[in-house]
Amino acid sequence: MTRVAAIQMNSGADVAANLAQADRLLGNAAADGCAFAVLPENFALMPLRGRDKAQHAEQAGTGPIQAFLGDAARRHKLWIVGGSIPLASPASERVFGASVVFDNHGENRAIYRKIHLFDVDLPDSEQSYRESHSMFPGDEALVVETPVGTLGLTICYDIRFPELYRQLLDSGASLFSVPAAFTVLTGKAHWHTLLRSRAIENLAYVIAAGQYGDHPDGRSTFGHSLIIDPWGQILAELPEGDGHAAADIDTAKQLKLRTEFPALNNRRL
Repeated sequence: MTRVAAIQMNSGADVAANLAQADRLLGNAAADGCAFAVLPENFALMPLRGRDKAQHAEQAGTGPIQAFLGDAARRHKLWIVGGSIPLASPASERVFGASVVFDNHGENRAIYRKIHLFDVDLPDSEQSYRESHSMFPGDEALVVETPVGTLGLTICYDIRFPELYRQLLDSGASLFSVPAAFTVLTGKAHWHTLLRSRAIENLAYVIAAGQYGDHPDGRSTFGHSLIIDPWGQILAELPEGDGHAAADIDTAKQLKLRTEFPALNNRRL
């Protein structure tokens, strides 16, 4: 079994302060026996305006945020899923929201670019979001081999699109990372239901790391970082505050479950 952590933060517009906080929280997770950690979406930057992210856009494989992640992974001896960071896109004023994976030697193993952008008007609310104004969509579903199994990489709004998770499953995924900055309104309504659904229907572990609290752009995020097992049980949860939720990934138990309850083999469509 391998102990994993879902890191929870309240990020703001100061990149250096956010990275310092992330480093402290990763260190705490490592001290708790974790060998694998997922940071929240936008852990390095929650700016006043979405397009401010372009000022911090990095090229894949280089830049201060990625350098921080590689260094933190080496120092803390952790595999780290860097929730999402701003990467340069074909449109200079927009960025990819990219989930970057570093192994415990500080080597980059994967870069997933968020496919589904949060362009919505929330029902019965004045809240409106247009991620496409400042972000560029990715187009590739991605898995990566890790010590805790084949990881399917997703980000926040992706959780509402089960077809993505089926594609990741068919590529071998046994667990999913879901770094997020879920709004309070949608979090109260759907966060637990969506995450447990993706775990249950795919008989997979889910590690969901969230932002919480108020941010410079006026958004309030839901928190409730958690880890869910393949039967849909919540193994650990942090409702609010800085910190981490931690639990053990039992791959043998998961294999036994997938064998004895062969819903994935019973698929017909």
